[in-house]
Amino acid sequence: MTSTKISRRSALKATGAVLATAAFSTRVLADAPPAEPVTQALIDAAKKEGQVVYYTSTDLPVAEKLAKAFEARYSGIAVRVERTGAERVFQRIGQEYASSIHAVDVVNSSDAAHFIVWKRDGILAPYVPEDVAKYPAEHRDGDGQFASFRVWLSIIAFNTSLVKPEDAPKSFADLLDPKWKGKIVKAHPGYSGTIMTATYQMQRDLGWGFFEQLAKQNIMQVQSSADPPKKLDLGERAVMADGNEYNIFQLREAGRPVEPVYASEGSPLIVGPNGIFKSSPNPNAAKLFQSFCFSREAQQMIIDVGGLRSAHPDTQEKAGRKLLKDIKTMKDDPAAVENEGEAIKQRYTKIFRV
Repeated sequence: MTSTKISRRSALKATGAVLATAAFSTRVLADAPPAEPVTQALIDAAKKEGQVVYYTSTDLPVAEKLAKAFEARYSGIAVRVERTGAERVFQRIGQEYASSIHAVDVVNSSDAAHFIVWKRDGILAPYVPEDVAKYPAEHRDGDGQFASFRVWLSIIAFNTSLVKPEDAPKSFADLLDPKWKGKIVKAHPGYSGTIMTATYQMQRDLGWGFFEQLAKQNIMQVQSSADPPKKLDLGERAVMADGNEYNIFQLREAGRPVEPVYASEGSPLIVGPNGIFKSSPNPNAAKLFQSFCFSREAQQMIIDVGGLRSAHPDTQEKAGRKLLKDIKTMKDDPAAVENEGEAIKQRYTKIFRV
């Protein structure tokens, strides 16, 4: 990376952006790194470093609870959580590395396409925690450079104080009904990795004509994928067209008047990987934190507390939530998102004039 302004397209040479494989390769190389257990030597080395720096687009309360749980397990190692939208995480790391600043140890992004860029640039470190070896192949990189820390959906939802369940939209097509004009909120793909991924899947499956019609509905445009659930909860809008399923779970389970809707066309599926950088300033603490993130303890916590889904085979879904296997989902394709990301943002901005 040579520019201080890093875009998805300029981060790679033009030919490199169009990859033939998805972000998670199911191939297993002969020299792929073996799974590594957490040893006392690793713990001691991590404690000498004393901290780990985590750039993440995970919801801040969830990221902070993860950090506190790690700090409780490994006293003497502090976790510095730097949370912002996925697209800004990507830009920040690009700018830092262009200036030879290596401040981040572990990264999480809600845009899996970012890991294609980082892997292509050769700046990720191969490291496979023991638990990751248990993950389905589609949720772990074949070269051991990243794996699915969290899985979730971008969904429709409604405020139950403003909309009766029988009147709520059941599909994306229903959002185009004139009765929802001025009553819908949605997030922006230029800020949120979740919404970038969701927008790609929706324009692929529904066509740009859907967004052109939706733009006529006097949409409230917000930034983060966490914002539509908040606006819904406050009653500022009756329906959200996209946003995090996990925020809706959190709100509903806290007694707030929100309810998820799984669109009949399918809900966009989002994967948020974790990876370690080769130039990590705290390499041992980074490995220890990465191992903790993929442990059953941490993965069950992000389910129970965060409302997220997990690829860990030993976790259990929380009662009252619809099982992922029972939900029709759209197909994730990080390589295509990487290839088309800039064009998607430009077209979206033109359609919604934001």
